[in-house]
Amino acid sequence: MIMRFAAIYDGWHRAARVAVLLLLASTPAAAQAPPDPAVASADAPSLVSRVAPDNVTVRAVRLDAPLTLDGRLDESVYTAVPAITDFIQQEPREGQPATEKTEAWILFDRDTLYIAARNWDSHPEREIANELRRDNGNILGNENLTFVIDTFHDKRNGYLFQTNPLGALRDMTVTDDQQNSAWNGIWYVKTARFDEGWTVEIAIPFKSLRYKGNGPQTWGINLRRLVKWKNEFSYLSLVPAALGTSGVSRMASAATVIGLETPSESKNIELKPYAVTSSTTNRTGAAPFDNHLDANGGFDFKYGLTRSLILDATYRTDFAQVEEDLQQINLTRFSVFFPEKREFFIEGQGIFDFGGVQAGNSPGDVPILFFSRQIGLSSGQAVPVVGGGRLTGRQGPYSIGLLNIQTDDEPAANAASTNFSAVRFKRNVLGRSNIGVIATRRAPGAPTATSSGDPGYSVGVDATLLFLKSINLTGYYARTMKNTAIGERVDGASYRGRFDFTTDRYGASAEHMLIDGNFQPEVGFVRRTDVRRTFGQLRFSPRPRRSRVVRKLTFQGSVDYLTDARATAVQAREMNGLFRLDFQSSDQASIEHSREYELLPARFTIATGVHVPAGGYDFQTTRVSYVLGQQRRVSGRLSAATGSLYDGTRSEIGYSGRWGVVPRFSIEPTITLNWVSLPYGDFAARLVSTRFTLTPTPRMVISSLVQLNVDAKNLSSSVRLRWEYTGGSELFVVYSDGRDTRTSGLPALLNRTFAVKLTRLFRY
Repeated sequence: MIMRFAAIYDGWHRAARVAVLLLLASTPAAAQAPPDPAVASADAPSLVSRVAPDNVTVRAVRLDAPLTLDGRLDESVYTAVPAITDFIQQEPREGQPATEKTEAWILFDRDTLYIAARNWDSHPEREIANELRRDNGNILGNENLTFVIDTFHDKRNGYLFQTNPLGALRDMTVTDDQQNSAWNGIWYVKTARFDEGWTVEIAIPFKSLRYKGNGPQTWGINLRRLVKWKNEFSYLSLVPAALGTSGVSRMASAATVIGLETPSESKNIELKPYAVTSSTTNRTGAAPFDNHLDANGGFDFKYGLTRSLILDATYRTDFAQVEEDLQQINLTRFSVFFPEKREFFIEGQGIFDFGGVQAGNSPGDVPILFFSRQIGLSSGQAVPVVGGGRLTGRQGPYSIGLLNIQTDDEPAANAASTNFSAVRFKRNVLGRSNIGVIATRRAPGAPTATSSGDPGYSVGVDATLLFLKSINLTGYYARTMKNTAIGERVDGASYRGRFDFTTDRYGASAEHMLIDGNFQPEVGFVRRTDVRRTFGQLRFSPRPRRSRVVRKLTFQGSVDYLTDARATAVQAREMNGLFRLDFQSSDQASIEHSREYELLPARFTIATGVHVPAGGYDFQTTRVSYVLGQQRRVSGRLSAATGSLYDGTRSEIGYSGRWGVVPRFSIEPTITLNWVSLPYGDFAARLVSTRFTLTPTPRMVISSLVQLNVDAKNLSSSVRLRWEYTGGSELFVVYSDGRDTRTSGLPALLNRTFAVKLTRLFRY
């Protein structure tokens, strides 16, 4: 135990020294910047000023007393203060006035920021509102109001909030214009309906936000209204149509809000203890057991060094409430990527993103230098997390991320006690660009069969350069260092450069990347090594002017060429062509054809008993798909594909979607069926899963996930209750099991877990 805490102390001691040096380097001038001209100017607007569709300034109005949050908008302030109106279309007619009127108010009192809106609708009977789950992406398939807040007014970072006529809650952070959907803030929503639309009141305690300090503020803000039945997106400050639905997080397009005043700093302390009890059965391990009872407790602690720099600590971290991963069919020789779902690691994750790649999304062949699923997981099994901490936030022009975590031994997963560290700094340059550095360290507590027990390191530098509104340059250079079990030092390197040109009508991308054979980030993820990749893509997306059915056509072609790192042998190549129709209804139809070549350096087991010999293979695939818009009661993607594969044939049918039975109950089936015929053997790969969701309130959800892998003969199921009984405090009840379907009658039990977890948030 002493050695574990010594490792934690050592990691934090190193990180703290770096942080202190950075804080000392921050210039006093940044902290004492002159007042924003929008605030000091005598021409500051009484409420709203529009210089251009994407150059808007609005004023927040102070309240003497808190609003009564009921969604009805019947307080006197809504008649005394003129509404913010004149929203501008992004879709379908960029730059034109919105066809449905939106009235909005930005208000605040001593402790809380309020956003209120009256959403007029010429056909309220057509409104779509069928999703109530917190943080669910299907909210975007409803009538909804979305707004972003750039609290540092740096035109690149902020918070995003979204709701619909049912009062659903979806929130996320924005880091360098990229969305991180796992952040859960404390905020409140109430909605109501009137004869010609719906109204909403939103309250966000200032304690839930990070910003420069107390007193007068200048922030960025944007509001977006979606009228789903006509698929119309409109904004307070226009976002280019080329950016699509994710463009709402383009902070440079946000309006400027003045007149805000934040409260004097509180202690800014949060303590979140938890207690959990569980019963576990495992009949497949080396020492099978039934109904093993366990109990545990721990806490998460958050302390604001400043309003913008937050220290998080965790002790005896438990992830019993985390939903299981969705199974995937893998017909390649590479590892499958599973995203992080554990809340402690997800919060602040965007700061550690490196090289223009978000760790929450599948990166393809691009390496991830810091991937938190390397911590507390091994061979698909959980590893105890003793504790650790994280420092994230901003100081002047810098974004800062420091993390140190200590895990315990877990013999069942062949995991030794290990210390994980990550250090990340980024600096804002130019208008919306940044440069940064990252370093990670993984230090096993003892030697293993494949490791000397010495630490493994990764270091890298990266840059994201944004020019005009349509040109994006990203790049990185990284190295890894590690000693093998025999004491031999192995160094590896990787670099990448990418160019993107994106407008609504035209698009182009080019990329070159190298990953040498020894590149292995110890706290990261890399799909393949010893590869040099060159990629290019062109797109043409015209919009028919008079069509009432089709909104946009897309013609796209790409070439992907991969060799080994020394460029001596072709590893793979692909030519791909895509044609897509975007309909006014938000449905989509597409057809795609690809021709590929792949070199297998060694025999590859593609299915049980089916082995593909080493060699080079040419194959091709044609795929058609149709997407039913989320406004439909039954929505989702239907697809079918056929073609050749490794000197044989492959056929695939798939569906993934949603049936909104009633607003509070939905069924989400996913079906993937593959039939493969090869000279080396025939097989099928079939996966069927269904999620059942009951949402009594926006803060309570009961969900069940059933997954059947037909050919692997296994069935997994789970039921999960999540209830946020008060702001930030939750109750979880989770049941999951795995079964073998090869037995007759009821599938035989392989493993089972039942857990109850209670958390309580205290804020000071």
